[in-house]
Amino acid sequence: MTQSGATALLLMRAATLLWISVSAAVMVSCSGRAATLDLSNYAVTFEDSFHTLDISDRGPGTRWISHTPWNGDFGDAVFENPGPLGPFSLTPQGLRITAAQDAGGKWHAGLICSMDKDGVGQKGFSQQYGYFEIKAKLPAGPGTWPAFWLIGIDKSKAVSEIDVFEYYGATPSVFHSVAHIWKDGKDVHQQGHVTNVAPDLLSGNFNTFGVLIEPDQTRVYLNRNEVWSTPTPPEYRQPMYILANLALGGGWPIKELKSPVAMTIEYIRVYQDRRLPDGKSNP
Repeated sequence: MTQSGATALLLMRAATLLWISVSAAVMVSCSGRAATLDLSNYAVTFEDSFHTLDISDRGPGTRWISHTPWNGDFGDAVFENPGPLGPFSLTPQGLRITAAQDAGGKWHAGLICSMDKDGVGQKGFSQQYGYFEIKAKLPAGPGTWPAFWLIGIDKSKAVSEIDVFEYYGATPSVFHSVAHIWKDGKDVHQQGHVTNVAPDLLSGNFNTFGVLIEPDQTRVYLNRNEVWSTPTPPEYRQPMYILANLALGGGWPIKELKSPVAMTIEYIRVYQDRRLPDGKSNP
């Protein structure tokens, strides 16, 4: 979802059915993996349970901004700023991000990011290694495209991206996890996994999605059960910042989607392993 890889990535997502077929060899149900995450040696370094709305257009001074730091918004809906008519609202269950169609037929949606900009002078939260988790209820409907993902702060040689989950409402029985390294607009690393779930699990319930980044291995979890593991490339051994969004499209048509649709986030948390050296968190 980085700006440099947007064209290539959308082409890939336009062929998601092919992607699922190619990935069938590694496709498993979440119940088929018994490894359960143990956080007893971890400390919380970041937490937002969304009792207040701490989001601004570009910062500074807020926990979240409502655009990508590199000005590379994406998808078939405009990511809007917070405000009375914006996509963000507080509910007893947490933060609601709503995608809605205006009177002219144009769609508007929302994104939050924990870093205010890329490069010198950036402010926000990032952390090297540790466990990053979201608890969320996802929207149903063809064309919905929610995601929880991380980006490395050092873009001098490559852009490191971990898509903890991407969910396409057109295929409600799976979600995608992808490890990217972008160089000159090309994904030179792409490792991906597709996890089978019950068709209404992700849109009918709150679930946790997480990624544990360690020096040697990166592991993805659904409800704290491991669903995928891949070796940690050198490019991931750096602080990563957080993004969560409700986008539309991703290669799937949105003409049948009924307005409005919403994603609800109960919390986003980050943990650090007390047994590792300083994880270089940046609150």
